[in-house]
Amino acid sequence: MADRGITPSQTAGPYFAYALTPGTTYAYPALVGNDLTTPDAIGEPIVVVGHLTDGNGKPVPDGFLELWQADGAGRYSSGEARQNTAFKGFGRAATDKDGAFSFRTVKPGAVDAPGGSKQAPHINVSVFARGILRRVFTRIYFAGETANEGDPVLALVPAERRGTLIARRDGEANGTPRYVFDVRLQGDEETVFFET
Repeated sequence: MADRGITPSQTAGPYFAYALTPGTTYAYPALVGNDLTTPDAIGEPIVVVGHLTDGNGKPVPDGFLELWQADGAGRYSSGEARQNTAFKGFGRAATDKDGAFSFRTVKPGAVDAPGGSKQAPHINVSVFARGILRRVFTRIYFAGETANEGDPVLALVPAERRGTLIARRDGEANGTPRYVFDVRLQGDEETVFFET
């Protein structure tokens, strides 16, 4: 067989509505959605809203975000410490035509860090969008958390870039505290993304 060279890379989309983001274009059942709350979830209910934009600040209408987080007691859904709660800590939301997304969840508690210290409350985020070869990873921290100062991961980020990881409190949504967290894929004010 003749050598045909290297196959070109393919981007991650745009195909995000297919079975990945229920309630959008296709009528798939909601295997996972943007409401992470359960009646017995430990933690303060919150809403996280934001926009996904490209390097020019234009909305990305066909992307989606996945969240993975601990509950208000700092417990992830895996492991033996997950007793007495149905909170899964995982959700997914598609962006709309304006690049907007939203999640209803609980504010996470501090989780263990290597060496016995604690990490500041945060939410792990994966971003999928057209034009990227692999999903990118970031974190949502919360403005006003005193634990942010000692967080070992946040400390790795240059001080002038940390603001791209901090969600700001912005009123309420139906009586629930609302936090705003925008994701910029490139350019000025690009969100800090982490290597896996």
